[in-house]
Order: sequence, then C-alpha cells, then structure tokens
Amino acid sequence: MPGQNLTRDEARTRAELLVVDAHRVDLDVSGAADRPTFPVTSTITFTCRQPGASTFLDFIGPSVEEIVLNGRTLDPATHVADSRIALPDLAAHNELVVRATGRYMNTGEGLHRFTDPVDGETYLYTQFEVPDSRRAFPVFEQPDLKTRFTFVVTAPATWSVVSCQPTPEPASAGKGAATWTFAPTPPLSSYVTAVVAGPYERVDDATTTGDGRAVPLSVYCRRSMREHLDAEEIFAITKAGFDFYEEEFGLAYPFEKYDQIFTPEFNAGAMENVGCVTFTESYLFRSKVTEAVVERRAGTILHELAHMWFGNLVTMRWWDDLWLNESFADWAATTSTAEATRWVDAWTTFATSDKSWAYQQDQLSSTHPIAADMRDLDDVAVNFDGITYAKGASVLKQLVAYVGRKPFRDGLRAYFAKHAYGNTSLPDLLVELEATSGRDLTEWTRAWLQTAGVGTASLVLDTDDEGRITAAHVEQSATPECPDLRPHRMAIGVYDVAADGASLERRDRLEIDVDGARTEVPELVGLRRGTLMLLNDDDLAYVKVRLDDVSLRTVLDHAAGLPGLPRAIVQTALWDMTRDAEISAHDFVRFTLDVLGADLDSTALRFSLARLGTAVHLYSDPARREELHGEVAQRLRRLALEAAPESDAQLQLVTAYAAFATTDAHLEEIQGWLDGRDLPEGLAVDTEMRWTLLAALAAGGRVDEAGIEAERQRDATATGRERAALARAALPTPEAKAAAWAAAVEDDSLPNAMIDATAGGFLRCAGRTQLLRPYVERYHASLRPMWENRTQAIGESIVEGFYPILLADDDLLAATQAWLDANDDAPQGLVRLVGERRDAVARALAAQAEDARG
Repeated sequence: MPGQNLTRDEARTRAELLVVDAHRVDLDVSGAADRPTFPVTSTITFTCRQPGASTFLDFIGPSVEEIVLNGRTLDPATHVADSRIALPDLAAHNELVVRATGRYMNTGEGLHRFTDPVDGETYLYTQFEVPDSRRAFPVFEQPDLKTRFTFVVTAPATWSVVSCQPTPEPASAGKGAATWTFAPTPPLSSYVTAVVAGPYERVDDATTTGDGRAVPLSVYCRRSMREHLDAEEIFAITKAGFDFYEEEFGLAYPFEKYDQIFTPEFNAGAMENVGCVTFTESYLFRSKVTEAVVERRAGTILHELAHMWFGNLVTMRWWDDLWLNESFADWAATTSTAEATRWVDAWTTFATSDKSWAYQQDQLSSTHPIAADMRDLDDVAVNFDGITYAKGASVLKQLVAYVGRKPFRDGLRAYFAKHAYGNTSLPDLLVELEATSGRDLTEWTRAWLQTAGVGTASLVLDTDDEGRITAAHVEQSATPECPDLRPHRMAIGVYDVAADGASLERRDRLEIDVDGARTEVPELVGLRRGTLMLLNDDDLAYVKVRLDDVSLRTVLDHAAGLPGLPRAIVQTALWDMTRDAEISAHDFVRFTLDVLGADLDSTALRFSLARLGTAVHLYSDPARREELHGEVAQRLRRLALEAAPESDAQLQLVTAYAAFATTDAHLEEIQGWLDGRDLPEGLAVDTEMRWTLLAALAAGGRVDEAGIEAERQRDATATGRERAALARAALPTPEAKAAAWAAAVEDDSLPNAMIDATAGGFLRCAGRTQLLRPYVERYHASLRPMWENRTQAIGESIVEGFYPILLADDDLLAATQAWLDANDDAPQGLVRLVGERRDAVARALAAQAEDARG
C-alpha cells in the first residue's frame, strides 16, 4: 500500500499519461475561526494520451464527499484510499470535479491556521513544498504536471486574501463573508501555489522591470506585528534583487506582482510561492538583533526571489534536481548579496556558515551525492540538508569559476529562454553551459555531482636550515566510505607574523591545480616558508584543510591575527580537526576565546560562539568539563563587560554568557540585569533580552513556574508563549523535563513552533545532564509510534530536538545503535535521522578521548 508516498516511477507514468489543462480550486475558509475543517472543491480539466487508462488524484484530508468524472459519479467509499482518488477509464478529454473536506494544520504544512493570542484574530497560510498542496485541495501532486490554477477563496469580508495572481475585488458571499476569484496563473507546479488569508496588514510599493512594466510589491504581516515591520529595508533589498537578476538572467521578472508575507509558526526560513513568498515571522525584529540575522534575512529575501526564475519559471521535472533548485538559489543569493547590497563580504559569511554546514553534513553516515537518487517522496523529505543547499552552492561557485562567469551567465540566459514555464532536468542546463563555455562537463558532473563525501588536503613541506622550502606537495585523502579524490583549484597563502607581533600578513600567494593523492608544488621551492602556510586560501575549493605543525602552533598563538576570510578558513580547519579528534577540545576552546577578542564580523562571532558551546558540552573530556565550563563562563563574562556599549558583540556575548551561567555569582548577576541593576553600559534589556536572561535563570533553578508565567503575561504574544515554553522546559527538575516530554512528544496538540521551543528548553540542563538519563530508553521506545502518527515536519522536530545528546556517552551510543540494529525495517527517513544522531555521539566520544589525552 502506498500510504502517502509517491514513487518517481509512478510520477513518470502519470506525467506520460496526462496533460493537465486547468485546475480551479474553490476554497471556503469563512469558518476558520470556529471549525477544524474546511470545504474545498477541485475542478480539473485534463487530457489523457491513452483513452481507457486509469490514474489517480492526490488528497490528504478527513473526507471526500463527491467525485464526478466526465459526468459519471464515482463512489468515494471504493475510489479513495491511501491519500489517492482512483480515476478509472479515462477519456481523451476529461473533466473532474472532487468535493472534499480539508483539515487546518498546526504543523506548518498544508493550510496552517494560527490564532493570535494578542487579539484573538485567525491567520492562515499555505506551505506546500514538497508534497503538501494535497493537504489543501485534491491535486495531481508532482512538479512536472504544471497547469493554470484558478483560486476562488471565500473568507471573512474584512480579511486580506493573497495568492499567486493579483488580488481581485471581492464579491459579497453573505453572512459577513466575501469571495475572491483570482485570475488563472501561468503554468505552475502545485507546490509553488499559495493562499494566504487573514487580517494581515499591508505596505505597498512598486518596481519597474527591464521590459518597462510596473510590478506591484507588497509586504504583509499580522496586525500585532505591524510596528516591527521594517518594510523600507525589505523593499530596498527586493528591488536590488530585481535589478540584479533581470540583468544576470537576461529576462524580466516573469510574473505579475510580488508579495512577501511574514507568517507565524513557519517551519523554514521562507518558501518561494510564485509572487506570494512566505517568510518566518522571526525575520520581523521586535527587539535588537545581530547584524548576522539581518544579513541572513537579506540572503533569504534574495534566495526566494531567485526562485522566481530558477524553480518557478523553469521547474525541475522530479525531485532528483531538488539540489539544483536550492543550490542555485543559494549561489544566486550569495552572489547578489555580495554584488548588489551593503553586505559585500557575503562569500565570507557563506564560508563561515553555509559551507561549514555542508562539511558537517557530508561526513555523516547519511551523506549522499549532490545529485541524489530521489526514488520517492520519502527520500525527498529528508534531503533538505546541507548537501542539497550548501554543498551544492559551493560546487556551483566552483562551476562558475570553471566555465567562467560570462559563459555561465550566457548559459543561464539561454536556459531560461528555452524552457520558460516548462520542466527540466540537470542535462538541460549543462548542455547550455557546455555550448557557451566550450567545455565538456561530463567528468565535472561525475566527480562533483555523482559522488559523496568531502576530501582532506594537507600541504607537506621540506625546508633547509634557513627555512627555505626544498620540496612541497599536497596530499589528498578520502574515507573508505567515500573514496573519490576530486580535482581542485586551490590557492596557497604564505603568511608571516607582522612587525606588531600579533597580526599575520600574507607575503605570497599562488594558485595550483590539485588532482589525485599527491600533487607536487614546485612553485613553492626556494621560497622562505611562512609561519602559516594556508592551503585553500581564498576558499576556492570544497575540501577539508589540515594545518602542518608549525602553522597550527602559529594560529593557536595568534588567534586574532588574521583578517576575515583567511580567519574563517583557519577556524573551520581547526573545527574540523577538533571534530575529527586530531586536536583537543581544550586547544580549540582556548583558540576560540582568543578569537573572540578580535574585531569579528557578526556572523563569524555567531559561529565562533556556537562552536565554543559544542566543544565544551560535547567534545571536552567529561572529567575536566566542569572546570572548562567555568573558565569559559568567566571569560565570556569579561568579554561581555568589555564589549563596546550597544554593539553587536555586546549583544552576542551577553547572550552567550547567560547560556553558560551556572554558578551562584553568575546567576545573581544575571538576576540583577533582569531587574535592571548594575547593567553593562549600553545593554538594552528589551523583550528578547529579558527572555534570554530569564531562560538562564530557569535553567539554573533561580526562577519558578510563577515567575515564568508572570513574564509570559508581560509578553502576551505568540513569541512570548514560545519563550515561556522554553523556559519551563529548562527548569532543572525531573517534573519539568517530564512535563516537556509529555507536551511535545506524547501529546499531539502542540503546534510546530511550540514543539521546537519546548525541545530547546528540554536540552538546557545547566550542568545537570543526568536529568536526561531516563529519556534514553523513552526516546528510543517512542520513535516508531511517534513517526507513524505525526507529520514529516513534526516527526523530524521530535527526533532531532528531543534526542538526549548532552549525555554523549557509551550508554547513549549503545542504545541508539541497538535501535538501529533492531529497526532496519523502519521508514528510511526515520532511520536516517536516528543514524545521524548516532554519528554525533560517536564523533563526540572520539573527541572526548582525544581531549583526555591532551
């Protein structure tokens, strides 16, 4: 039985059989505030290439009331099963009408419903990627059955209703309701259609496209969030993206308008619905945020805008090319951020954040080629990962360098012109790039897209008594599981300690081609070696870098001595060496603490602090962890107090110090700051900072349920509700952990955002990790029944968020491995996620052993 799955072969067969001419969706959400379900009708006209054949329609909902195919009524009792509606004996030309009942979701999938605790208003939005348009209406759910969608939405007359086409004037539907009949869309895949409805506030603007059209721009948010909507900056970034992409792609924006809606309880950063992009509401800043977050929002805005061309205008045929869809948008967003906005160092941000994510994902047992084999929807669901996004974007950056920026641009222009409103696969793009660049990309495709894993490169030097290099070569290695050695274009930077004795300056740089296990570098012979020899300087290659002993000692002694990009490369190299148990966690922690004293950009500071926490809590020797924790807390406190008033660094360092605060003295100080006493100069104890401080006090046992509830009433918003859930789950008592577990794992009523918040608090233990010990057995016992009864998004949140990783010991590793051994017949998505948890514990144990030796 297929359940809710769909295989690639089934989709191919259906696409070969059908051409969908038009699809009208009549959606009635006028009762959204009061009823758990909604009526929906799909009217679809389609052609069948083999009259007499059979196929099926997709729908996940409580019931199907009526099916009429070419005037013939089909009994739902015998024609609906496993999320499919059977359609037998098709004619050459068919009209299908399906009346059904859908269910409002609280999981961030399908048609999500949210009630604002501030004013009691109801807000709706759809989220359809990958296969969830079928949760809102009956549909042929696969990307290569594009059609023209007409959405007809009945809703309360006072609401705003937004979809892919411009919003029409509504007609009265009686009883306080109205009906909006949208014009048919261009040919679209169902997963990029959308309906957003509710009393959203709107700000309008417009931009002029390259072909002279005035395209309306709008930004929407909930009424209670309107004061936090910085529409002017959002529009400025959007317009910069319009100009950049139209020039780069040689094609004016292909749709009629562009709306951006900030929605509550969103599962991801954003979704590229055609002309109706939805974003997480966390991108509306109700308190001071770091520049890293502001830059991330800009990148997300530009990522989704790039999808209007790559993904929406031209769409993948099947989800095998999901990587290309997302990697391209990541590459385009980083390029446009660097070249068209104030964040000119966007590629340094990419190296620090996205590429590091890719390296970590690529070393898990679940690693896969960039061009993954997506056999079915179950495969697709778990492949929204660091390989699909960040590794793919890293490799696309290399491809641009390989074929040349202009040939790459010209190939894109030809691709969009040839395949507009159609579906493609990777060879359709490669053939255009080969034509414009004159390069054969067959071997490049095999080496980079069809193999998995990340290689490791080291520079090996011989020197004479005067420090001159007499021989040099690059050694490249791979793992037995992923043995491929790929070709790279790499730079080598030669750095010396500057006259000031603190900074490092690059004296020489050369670029080389590295191929195979050993590559000689005669260009270095005769040069005086640097105190730092930095392989992969300028971050041209996708490869892990190892530092030789002299270079390692140099960077450990001069942690703050490098500027942005080379420092990011060194930090990532040291992080990889720590994770691979080649240097001790103590060395990495002390290096990072020294780096924190440098003038780091916001993203570098953010990732330095995140890695610092992981090194202390997971990779350090448990016998010395408490002492190391105290050392880090004290150093973070000093850095926080020394940070410039009102600075980004102050905000991040105070937040980090609060997370490490466990002693009475530190918690007393945190309490004083919450109360407004002895504040560091310039620190704004705004709404979010109050929750940051309160969560630290909760984890430290210095506040109770009543104190948390008082703060929640002070911040009576949806975000306040989530922050309170985190704080309650962080309380260091068995009862608090049990209540968090019951609410999120055993009960299925919590919405997605509350589950994520509860998980965040559940794993805050402030040194009391034994509170998690009872959940080793409970976690593993719950996995299969939980997975069977929750949606994909919620299942992933629970598997990832409630794994007691902070224990990271032999018992946890054995329990997880035992589950994997006993459950090889479990759904592959679940097996993969649990396997990744096992990998994390195994890596932590190896790092702990190395730290104990150090």
